[in-house]
Formats: sequence, C-alpha cells, structure tokens
Amino acid sequence: MAASAKVARLTTLALFSPTPNPSSPKPTKHRTRAPPPPISISMDPALVDPAHLQALMLACGHSCALRLSPGQPSSRAEPVDIGKLRTALAHSFIVVSVFCGARYLTDAGEGEEEQRFLGLGLDLGLRRQEERRLVGFGRAVSDLGLTASVHDVVVHPSLQRRGIGRKIVDKITRVLHSRGIFDISALCTEKERPFFEDCGFGDDMMGSTTMLYTRNVQMLYSRNLHK
Repeated sequence: MAASAKVARLTTLALFSPTPNPSSPKPTKHRTRAPPPPISISMDPALVDPAHLQALMLACGHSCALRLSPGQPSSRAEPVDIGKLRTALAHSFIVVSVFCGARYLTDAGEGEEEQRFLGLGLDLGLRRQEERRLVGFGRAVSDLGLTASVHDVVVHPSLQRRGIGRKIVDKITRVLHSRGIFDISALCTEKERPFFEDCGFGDDMMGSTTMLYTRNVQMLYSRNLHK
C-alpha cells in the first residue's frame, strides 16, 4: 500500500466535479466505451483461486506490499504474499469476482504481459480459449455495524474502461447499504481517485482524513527486504 494513498468517502452529495464548458464540449470519442464481453459475477469467495487473484493483481500493477521507502516509491508491483491473500479473502465481509472466457483476452495483444506475470510459475490455461478466467475483483471489510472500507478493486488491463470495475463497486455498496452501513471508505492512490469519484465517492463531509501508522515502518521495510 503506497504511503501517498488517500481516502475517498462515500457521500450522498453530488460529486464535486467541474461543470463542463458548453462552448468547448469534449470530443465524443473520449466518452465511448467498448462493451464488456459476456461476464459472470459471483459473491462466493470459494470461487476465487488465490493464485489466480495474485496473478491478476500483478497484471494490473496492484500490490499490497509494504512500500514506504522515503523518496523512493516502488516503480513496479510485487506479487502479493499468497498466504496473506488467502487470509484476507477468508476475513473479508464481501468478495466480488468477475469471470469471462479466456478468448476475450487474447484479442487485446496481451501476450507479453501475460507471460511476464506467468513468471510466477502459474498454469492459468491461457491457451484454452473457452476457459473461464478471473478478470475482475473487489472486496470490502466491515465491523458489520457502522463502517466498511473497499479494497483491491482490479480489472484485467485488456478489459478496463468497460464498466466492469464500476459493477464491482456498485455490487459492494448495494450490499453494504442493504445492511444499513453507509459510512464506506476507499483507500486509493491519486491515479485511482477519478475511478472512485465516478463510482460515487468523494471527500469526507466531516473533513476527516486517513493517517497511516508509520512508526518503525522503515525498520520493518528494511528487514523485509533482507529476508
């Protein structure tokens, strides 16, 4: 989790987005999105193979590793520890996974990228065109009463900007609202912030901010590097 991460909190107020200038409308080509391929969405954590999720996160450049070296942010994602990933899945309140046929990924010129994260030694059956692949994921943790937070929302690079990520977040927030939980936060980087704003998140109306515990973190970071 990067040290520069910021929290966006769900609010019922309208998003604070700039009003478009009528005299200079954005080209419509930037608004068009390719339709998503046939997908299936599940909320059953048992269907998520931790090894496949690890590979998906790596393909998306998403890492949960400790990266708090001052002035030296990590330029590439590291594989998430699969044991900790399995534990996180087991203790998440909501798990949303998205699957589609592998053949819908091979048209996006992903060959070299797929091979890079296959360096993990995983056999994901990429050559079997009809195999169902994990292409999207998101989860939430909660105290089951007052608050919840959204984590690890990822979509395969070749299927991004097709509304899949938003479907994941919408699914999570609908379930939380049905349980009477409305204080929902998302820890995100500046790059991810526009996505969460588009999903209905914004600055906390109470003006609170998230602070990361950093005492002795640098010592732990150095120790992990030399393991």
